[in-house]
Amino acid sequence: MNANKTLVPNRQIILDTETTGMNQNGKNHYEGHRIIEIGAVEVVNRRLTGNHFHVYINPERLVDPEAFAVHGISDDDLRDKPLFKDIANDFIKFIDGGELIIHNAPFDVGFMDYEFRMAGINFVTASHCIVTDTLAMARRLFPGKRNNLDVLCERYQIDNSHRTLHGALLDAEILAEVYLAMTGGQTLLSFNQEENSSNNSISDKIAMEKIKRDNFNLKIIRANSSELAEHGRSLDKIDKKSGGSIWRKLDDLSS
Repeated sequence: MNANKTLVPNRQIILDTETTGMNQNGKNHYEGHRIIEIGAVEVVNRRLTGNHFHVYINPERLVDPEAFAVHGISDDDLRDKPLFKDIANDFIKFIDGGELIIHNAPFDVGFMDYEFRMAGINFVTASHCIVTDTLAMARRLFPGKRNNLDVLCERYQIDNSHRTLHGALLDAEILAEVYLAMTGGQTLLSFNQEENSSNNSISDKIAMEKIKRDNFNLKIIRANSSELAEHGRSLDKIDKKSGGSIWRKLDDLSS
């Protein structure tokens, strides 16, 4: 952690990247490949704030077919996008001093630090941020089992049906919900509407869809006359033993 940087209490950045591919032969998985998308969402006090960082990047090389099959981002999609060096300062401002929550963090952080070096920027992620790896967390919680993001969504009953291809911002949003489920049970993932009422980000739209899914329409079934009569007979029995049931007293007050 950078001694000159003050961490914001409980500020977490859930982050994901997409890349041109992965080095299968060399020691470092990132060498020869580049980041093409970064998606990150901000969580403060276990709630999404609506602040996010999302950018596509021109990698100055072709995307491997295997990588394209995963994320669906083509070379044509990236031709007019900025270079990493052009977005690096804004990216640093967003993550600096926060706790980064990343699934398989060594993969993403390795790519990020490689890009910083390639751009001639002296920024080492682990020296400026706390890095938490949710894959390592999941392996401790569920040893010997598969722990990719799709499996964790199924395990924690998190709906990711809208996720057909990997996308950095969408995956960061899903990972935020998985992380909160892993670390806090039923903690609600929602936006601070007062501070971000005008925010119309992609993250907002995803959260609103979740609210709609969870807003069940409950049917009210009222007791019929025979059920009310049986209830009255039960109260009569209670009155004889107790000298007066609380339900009858409440009825008298409301009448």
